[in-house]
Amino acid sequence: MSDVILHHYDLSPFSEKIRLALGYKGLAWRSVKVEAVPPRPQLDALTGGYRRVPVMQIGADIYCDTQVIFRALERVQPEPTLYPTGEGISKALSQWWDRSTWKPAIGVLVDHIGEHLPEEFIKDRRDHYLGYDISKEAMAPMLPVYVQQMTAFSEWLESILAENGPYLTGDRLSVADLTCYHSLWLLRANCGAETIDAQLKLSATIIAWMDRIAAIGHGSVTDMTPEEALAVAANATPADSFAADADPSGLKLGTRVTVTPDDNAKVPVEGVLVAADAQEVVIARDHAETGTIHIHFPRAGFETLAAEGSAAQTAA
Repeated sequence: MSDVILHHYDLSPFSEKIRLALGYKGLAWRSVKVEAVPPRPQLDALTGGYRRVPVMQIGADIYCDTQVIFRALERVQPEPTLYPTGEGISKALSQWWDRSTWKPAIGVLVDHIGEHLPEEFIKDRRDHYLGYDISKEAMAPMLPVYVQQMTAFSEWLESILAENGPYLTGDRLSVADLTCYHSLWLLRANCGAETIDAQLKLSATIIAWMDRIAAIGHGSVTDMTPEEALAVAANATPADSFAADADPSGLKLGTRVTVTPDDNAKVPVEGVLVAADAQEVVIARDHAETGTIHIHFPRAGFETLAAEGSAAQTAA
């Protein structure tokens, strides 16, 4: 197997989920640091313009979004599993937490450190990523609401832990833990743990749970340049074992499609459909710097549609 390569930046909370997953599975991996604000030309060559981070690469297979990265890591190394009680509860908790807490977490974050965020970062997130102004001044009027929401959701986590044990789905860590950890990690790492613990009234139960997750660490990491990652793709052929012809909407393999996030950073990636089931879709693309690559996306949170003018759009 080719090396696991993660394209990420240090303060990306979504990247922290994957760094911890790699540590939990005991995988050695290569780290490619990218800028928090595009352009990222080498990464664009691998992803077809998908602009969110992290992105995982194994040879000429590219994985976009943490959902599909987790699924790929399960294929690479099934144990220890990230889904000890099955995928359903972990994915449902993860989708809820990501969608419900992201804006309030940003609101609390910028109240503490907003004056230090570069103007280009704020402009990028407003115009090309989130669609709303995350400057300290713009978010300040709703700060009480953001604190209310984060406090309420954190109490839900405490209730789940009280029922299930040391982790959200039981005795063993799952994807749900890594996901629900990441935005609280972002706040505590940037604003001060004691400050956030007091502001959001985080209980001793929540803090101990976060300490258990942090103790996992990131595993064995070696740096790699973006140029080296491109060369890896160029010298490889797609080799992931995932193969399915079961698109739930009837899209045929061989159809040219677009895949687009449905919440933010809505940049469509176009390619030829080469595998699909109810949870994952894979498209093939060719690029002068990489040759043929396969790009993997999850189905939940993404829209896969036949590209305009594509023939044979769906099965009869």
